[in-house]
Amino acid sequence: MQHLDPVAAHAFLQAHPRALLVDCRTEVEHMYVGHPVGAEHVAWQEAPDWEIDPEFADKVKWLVGGDLERPVLLICRSGHRSVYAGEALEAAGFAAVINVLEGFEGPLDDEFHRSTLGGWRHRGLPWQQS
Repeated sequence: MQHLDPVAAHAFLQAHPRALLVDCRTEVEHMYVGHPVGAEHVAWQEAPDWEIDPEFADKVKWLVGGDLERPVLLICRSGHRSVYAGEALEAAGFAAVINVLEGFEGPLDDEFHRSTLGGWRHRGLPWQQS
């Protein structure tokens, strides 16, 4: 699995229009916190039970039309859940999996706030709320 910071991930998406950006956060995070413009949403896990979706890889396969060579970038809140989701995609045969470091909101700062030290949104990259 490759790892790119948000700026490099955005540049990769611009240079590779066939690449797919998958937001693997929960539906609530995706809708209310915001998400990168153009990201497809496939939750790795959902509240309240937080069980991993056993169909996650199949859902992403459907999005890429079965083309397991197509680059897939994964983003979550801080770049950790997306690693596990990426490992599942690699185990399912995906050849080009990229984790977005820092995620959408970045790490916690000293005040326990996100979006102040890093992340897609903090870096000023295109995003929207539903």
